[in-house]
Amino acid sequence: MTKTFVKEFFVSIQGEGPFVGYKQLFIRFCRCNLKCKYCDTEFLASTGAKEYSAQELFDVVSALDLTGLHSISLTGGEPLLETEFLKEFLPLARGLGRIYLETNATLPEQFEEIKDLVDIVSADIKLESAAGVKGCRHDAFFAACTGKNLFAKIVFDNSITDEEIAATAALAKKYDFELVLSPVMLGDKMSVTTEFISAVLDKYLKHYDRVRVIPQVHKFIGVE
Repeated sequence: MTKTFVKEFFVSIQGEGPFVGYKQLFIRFCRCNLKCKYCDTEFLASTGAKEYSAQELFDVVSALDLTGLHSISLTGGEPLLETEFLKEFLPLARGLGRIYLETNATLPEQFEEIKDLVDIVSADIKLESAAGVKGCRHDAFFAACTGKNLFAKIVFDNSITDEEIAATAALAKKYDFELVLSPVMLGDKMSVTTEFISAVLDKYLKHYDRVRVIPQVHKFIGVE
């Protein structure tokens, strides 16, 4: 029996990406293999997380009001660091709703281990300009996602470069998935102007047409 730390779980409205507005059960795991400079969550177990077995977590989340639930969002942190736990938990949880994996798209081997238990993949493409992390290799992850319902989010600010735009558009085109552009938020305000967002979108559309802008809607409407 595998146990892992869960920071929190709650039912709310998805505020990012093409599934924005749907009712989801969010399960937030603690660990992460990256440290993005715009991350706004403290994940350490010492800040109030609780340790669960797969059955224990299933028992507490299935007691919530899940009426009309669209999906279960595995978020964090980086859920793919909890692969052994997810192998036990996801067969239980799939009866509650679709499995929606939110991931930084850097752990393809771990994804392969639970691929068949996941319905939707929401992947982040990390830009060095915005995230402040270097050397993220996403290509192998997207190759592993063949056949899955996949889209990718790109969080950006006014330091995004033309080279980053061209490279990430080429990656999406290679693996044929939709790109969702999301400006860095400062509280409930966008960090860049509407005019800048439009200019970035136009630059992307010169390379690839499956691109749209969706800010973090949950921050505008005041939900978790």
